[in-house]
Amino acid sequence: MIVNKRTIHIARLLIDLLLLNLVFILSAVLAQSWEILLQRNYMFILLALLNFVWYFYTNLSGFYNDFFTRRFSTQFFNIIKSSVVQVLITIAFIFFVKEDLFTRNFIVYLGVFLTVAISVRTIIFKKSLKQLHKKGISVRNLIIVGAGETGKNFKETICDVPEFGYKFIGFVDDEKTDEKYLGTISELDRILKTYQADDVVITLPEEDSSQLDDIIRVCNINAVKVHLIPDYFRFLSNRFTVNSIGSFPVITARDEPLEEASRRFIKRTFDIFFSLFVIVFLFSWLFPLIALLIKLSSKGPVFYLQERVGVKDNRFKCYKFRTMKSENRKVEFQPVTEDDPRVTRIGKFLRRTNIDELPQFFNVLKGEMSVVGPRPHPIPFHNKYSEYFEAIKLRHNVKPGITGWAQVHGYRGDTPDEDENRKRTLQRIKYDLWYIENWSFKLDLQIIMMTLWQMITGKTNAV
Repeated sequence: MIVNKRTIHIARLLIDLLLLNLVFILSAVLAQSWEILLQRNYMFILLALLNFVWYFYTNLSGFYNDFFTRRFSTQFFNIIKSSVVQVLITIAFIFFVKEDLFTRNFIVYLGVFLTVAISVRTIIFKKSLKQLHKKGISVRNLIIVGAGETGKNFKETICDVPEFGYKFIGFVDDEKTDEKYLGTISELDRILKTYQADDVVITLPEEDSSQLDDIIRVCNINAVKVHLIPDYFRFLSNRFTVNSIGSFPVITARDEPLEEASRRFIKRTFDIFFSLFVIVFLFSWLFPLIALLIKLSSKGPVFYLQERVGVKDNRFKCYKFRTMKSENRKVEFQPVTEDDPRVTRIGKFLRRTNIDELPQFFNVLKGEMSVVGPRPHPIPFHNKYSEYFEAIKLRHNVKPGITGWAQVHGYRGDTPDEDENRKRTLQRIKYDLWYIENWSFKLDLQIIMMTLWQMITGKTNAV
C-alpha cells in the first residue's frame, strides 16, 4: 500500500488535534478536577476554539510542510510557536470570561504538555515512516527521464533522504549512463510496465524538450504520475519562489527575506539598540584602555579608516582599531597573513579576539553596516574576489556586518597560497549568500552568540 503526502499530512493533523484535546482535559483535571470542568461548561467552548486555531494557524504557518526535510530542531521551534499561540488564546479567553479557577496552573500544564506531546508524536512519526520505507512499505517506484546534471542531483536527493518514500529504479536517456541505465526514451512504455513505475521525473535539457509530449503521453497511458524539473532549475537558488502575475506563473530565482520592509525594520531596530548597548556599556570604558595600549605599542593614530564596499555597491569608511605599524600603511595594500611582521603585539591580540572590529558599531549606528551580515571587502579585495566569483554583487543586496555566517564557520582572512585562497573565498561567498537567502532574527541571534563564544575561547580563526 502506498501512502501519499496528503494522507500523511491529514493523519498528522488529526493526531495532533486528538493530542490537543487530551492535553486540554488532562491539564484541566490536574489543575482542578473533572467535576469542576463539567460545571464550567464554557471551557469546552475554549477547547473548540483552540481546535479551530490550531487548524488554521498550522496551515497558515506551513507547520506540516517539508516534514521530511526539516531537522527536528527546526520542527521543535515551530512546535513551541504553535503552543505559544494556544497559550495566548487561552489567556485571552480566561480574561474575557473572568474565569477564576482554571488560571495559572492550567495554562502552564497546557503549554508544557502540548509541546511535549506534539514533539513526541513528531519523533515517533518520523522514525516510523523511516522504518516503513526501509522495509519497502509505502514506497513509490521512481524513474528519472534525463541523466544529465539535474537528473543526477535529483537522484542523489532521493537516495539521501529515504523519508521521501521513493525507490529509485533507474535512468531513461538516449545517451547511455553508468548509473542504473534502463534504456532509451523510445523504450519508455516497456520500461514503465517492466518496473511497475509509480512516478516519472523528467529532467531533460531544453534542447531535448521536443520529446516531452510523447513522454507525458506514454506516462498517461500507463497511469504513471509525471513530474517535471525544468532545465533552468540549475539557475535557481534553494530559496526560489513561485508567484502569479495575472494568469502567468512566475518563478523568482532568489528569495531574500530582507526585501520585505517589515523585516528590514526589525533588523535595523535591533542594530540600533544593540550598538548603543555595546558603545555605552563596553566601548565607553574599554576604548581608553585600548587606545593607550595602541599608542604605547607603536606610533600612529588609534583608529584605522579603510574604504570598503557596502550595500548596493556604495563605498564607506570602515572604522577599526589600528593593529599594524603606521609606516606600513603607506605602501600598497597587502592582505594580513599569519605571523605578519607588520602587526603589532597588541594588534595580534585585538585581531585574534575580534576587538579591533568594535569601532564598527559606529558604522552600524550610521546605517552603513549591520551587526550581522557579509563582511565588507576592502576595495582591492573586492576587485580580486570579483575574478573568483562573477556574481559577487549578490552579497551587496544587504548591509555588510561586523560578524557573519561565514566568519563563525572559520572563513576569516586570506592565505598566501593562491589556489587555497580562491577555494576559501568561494566558500565564504557561498556562506554569505546562504545567510542572505535564509535570514531570520533567530539566525542573527545565533551568529552573535557563536561570535561571542569564539571571542571568549579565542577560536576566531583570525590572523
